[in-house]
Amino acid sequence: MRVEIEPVMPSIQKRKRIALLVETSLGSGREILRGIAQFAREKTDWEIFHAARGLEDEVPEWIDSWEGEGIIARIQNQRMMARLKKFETPVIDVLGGTENQFPLVHVDDAQISQLVARHFLEREFVHFGFYGIADENWSQRREAAFREFTLSGDSFASLNAQRGKSEGDSAHFAEMQAWLIELPKPVAIMVCSDQRGLILLEAARTAGITVPEQVAVVGVDNDLALCEVATPNLSSARGGHYRVGFEAADLLDRLMAGDRIHGNSIVVQPNEIVVRDSSDSRGISDPTVRNAMQFIREHLAESITNDDIARASGLSKARLQIRFREALGMSLREFLTDRRLQRAENLIRSTNLTFADIAERCGFRHHEYLGYVLKRQRGVTPQYLRGNG
Repeated sequence: MRVEIEPVMPSIQKRKRIALLVETSLGSGREILRGIAQFAREKTDWEIFHAARGLEDEVPEWIDSWEGEGIIARIQNQRMMARLKKFETPVIDVLGGTENQFPLVHVDDAQISQLVARHFLEREFVHFGFYGIADENWSQRREAAFREFTLSGDSFASLNAQRGKSEGDSAHFAEMQAWLIELPKPVAIMVCSDQRGLILLEAARTAGITVPEQVAVVGVDNDLALCEVATPNLSSARGGHYRVGFEAADLLDRLMAGDRIHGNSIVVQPNEIVVRDSSDSRGISDPTVRNAMQFIREHLAESITNDDIARASGLSKARLQIRFREALGMSLREFLTDRRLQRAENLIRSTNLTFADIAERCGFRHHEYLGYVLKRQRGVTPQYLRGNG
């Protein structure tokens, strides 16, 4: 008797449909989306619904007829909160921009401010400022923490824009220029976001204020599209938004599986300060030394000498050397080499330029000499920096 075995067809696992209401207009939102995408690649059973949007955009109409298993959203206001409360599916908030009624995954605003404060304090600044947004609670949290962590300074001043009303407002721009002019110099300013950081840099430029010699600036989010196009390049705190996205996706997946969670919030710690030209300075009160530092920064790619720097500062070489050592604890040549190495390190880590091109842009005779100085001063090679940037 012949036995026929009917093949058993493998069951097709139903894919989980996930809606993302996260902006693509800001670097922080894009980093969150990258973290979510990484988790989704590892899970393989997610089907994502998402469209390009801005942080201030209203909830899209398609969400009302959407049928799915979970939502991750940057909840900006009460209107958005009310729309999402209608869904029976789990919702994860990745902003915390309003009174929280959903599980929340967000960056640690206080720790971000502490990172920035430490960055400035290590550079011996004693005057501090904060530029933020008046009606954004995350900006207010950052300002309060930055104020607390710089209490040892001599002064603190803040300026706040109105959300969505001040980016192209000529009156507010004039107010910002006047504020910058009145601040004691040198001053270290934390800006609530990189987007606002670009506005502040432009206000300083048009007011005739040098950055970073008179005003050092650090933003938040490390949005490369903004930081690296700014003049000077904008230093920024990496808040950890990629991790926010990954943790939010993991939390949503567990909720969809029926897990119970304890607590209503996951806080992600910030990564680091990415130091660029806008804060690559020290709180030096001597204007002659600040002018010399500015000349060095603007002519790093050239074969400048101590005589060139002294001539630009209006002092004799010997006198400028004394003032430099009093202010910075190093000679002109040591400072020039350190600035060149810092710029080279940034270019090695953040670009695909050849080492020869980087050496030329930073004032080194050739890339072999750049490698020699980098190894002697920093203990690493260009190849190591590029592979571990």
